[in-house]
Amino acid sequence: MKDTIKYKRIILKLSGEVFGDAQNRGLSFVEIDKIAHYLHDLKAKYPIEIALVIGGGNLFRGRDGHHTAANKATLDHIGMLATIMNGLALQEAIEKYGSITRVMSSFLIQAVCEPFVRRKAIRHLEKGRIVILVGGTGNPFFTTDSAAALRAGELQCDILLKATLVDGIYTRDPRLHKNAKLYKKVTYQEALEKRLKVMDNTAFAICQREQIPIVVFNMNDLSNIEKIIHGEPVGTLVNGN
Repeated sequence: MKDTIKYKRIILKLSGEVFGDAQNRGLSFVEIDKIAHYLHDLKAKYPIEIALVIGGGNLFRGRDGHHTAANKATLDHIGMLATIMNGLALQEAIEKYGSITRVMSSFLIQAVCEPFVRRKAIRHLEKGRIVILVGGTGNPFFTTDSAAALRAGELQCDILLKATLVDGIYTRDPRLHKNAKLYKKVTYQEALEKRLKVMDNTAFAICQREQIPIVVFNMNDLSNIEKIIHGEPVGTLVNGN
């Protein structure tokens, strides 16, 4: 099975909601442990390099405060700090199983994590460490999807895996429209032109420029990740073809 690996260096974008409870809020260490255990086993089983970009929506989203007079940049910074909390929780859970990790932040918080330095991050990956990337891009007005695409390019990842709570990219929101149809494959340009909302346009544009394929898949079935790295058709593939 190891010989059939299609993607060696992967970047996995996890939304904050997967760290939350049944309402996708707060920190659920039961849910975090499930993810941590799976990633540890996956890393032990296959010769792959794993980087993760973490969202913070379970704790705070910048748009949560948009009805107030608070500055949007400040709200976005609060949301980025939430990703660091999630990253530290995931680090603890993964290392409990024996894998070595590094949390690297776009913000300087040296007491709890390393600053993101591209060459150091690549070296960590090469040494077999799971790299957890937090703090978004370090700038307001950019989503963690954009951060995932940016880091995928910087770290020369083979693929970006976008974890969601549905099976992929649909013509409409499948949670609201029963007749929504699943796309098996779309091009970057189609994703931009159709304004598909599963990722923001900046993320699609970065991946298009760097020719990094994206797979949007359902995180409720963690085995999907293993299928994807073997090249099996799962969810929706976004590429240039």
